[in-house]
Amino acid sequence: MVTMKDLLECGVHFGHQTRRWNPKMKKFIFGVRKNIYIIDLQKTLRYFRYTYNVVKDRAAEGQTMIFVGTKKQASETIKKAAESCGMPYVNHRWLGGMLTNFGTIKKSIRKLEIIKKMREEGQLDLLTKKEALMLTRKEEKLELYLGGIKEMHKLPDMMFVLDAVKEKIAIAEARRLGITVIAPLDTNCDPDVVDLPIPGNDDAIRSIHLFCNEMAAAMNEGKAILAENNGEEVVEPVSQAEQDEVLAEAVAEGEAEGINVEGEEA
Repeated sequence: MVTMKDLLECGVHFGHQTRRWNPKMKKFIFGVRKNIYIIDLQKTLRYFRYTYNVVKDRAAEGQTMIFVGTKKQASETIKKAAESCGMPYVNHRWLGGMLTNFGTIKKSIRKLEIIKKMREEGQLDLLTKKEALMLTRKEEKLELYLGGIKEMHKLPDMMFVLDAVKEKIAIAEARRLGITVIAPLDTNCDPDVVDLPIPGNDDAIRSIHLFCNEMAAAMNEGKAILAENNGEEVVEPVSQAEQDEVLAEAVAEGEAEGINVEGEEA
């Protein structure tokens, strides 16, 4: 679970400039340094740990969570965190109605499935070049916007949002449907629209990684409890450290065998 050292090292305490703030965040602000709001990390730590436990407990009950973060510096991290715990995600653009009009969205997902099946069965090879190109373009577009939710067969129980200001439409849909909203809150955010807020920087890369990875860890911990209670075998999720270790091992073995970059023996 997150520590004060983690928060400091990741710069979670740095808010926005004093001219860009929401007065409702005043209770989470420790002070000002060089016209930058400093967030009270004692409160951040308390809210962070509380939220972690809530997410873990709900995951242990079988609840699901969608990860949402479409800004450039968060996109890839949102995807990796969601995939690491087997949860859906939206990381490029929130399409209006993704939750409130889920029936229509499911029809689009079905189209994506159909095109993929046509490709797997070699049917695209039987079409004209123009038809195959048009289908490929449609597939790429659908995959870009809906690929992260193509396995989402029902509405999620929770939503983790990265940048509550930018993702206001997603939050509005979740609140309308009674979906619990979880989000880091920078000093320009409105805490009233989030059910489980965690005061902290939502722009810095390291801060984004910390928030996303901790929420994924909470989900995995809860899912492991659920699996154990159901008598299922607990499968440990693959961590980034494990991936790096396997990659380093493969490179070392290849170099020892004298394999060059092109994959041929030197």
